[in-house]
Amino acid sequence: MTHKKKWLLFAPAGLVVVGFGTCLVQWAASKKERGAPTGEWVAAGTLALGVLNTGLSLLGRGIVENVLYEVREKETESPDFDYSNVARF
Repeated sequence: MTHKKKWLLFAPAGLVVVGFGTCLVQWAASKKERGAPTGEWVAAGTLALGVLNTGLSLLGRGIVENVLYEVREKETESPDFDYSNVARF
């Protein structure tokens, strides 16, 4: 699978899962507000945070794949680098 395909898969999937995770966090908070047993809303909140973190991980992976795609694309566009414009330290 190419970096572009991975980027186009992971980034939107991450956004969808982040949105779902935030909805689940709100659902767990509403359980607490309604006075549900502690174990019930704690389990729901834990699940919600797990889903939210999964979404953030997928989104981060999509960003990594995007950077790798752009780096590889620039390498193929201009393999000759002009070192005369690089600042000397």
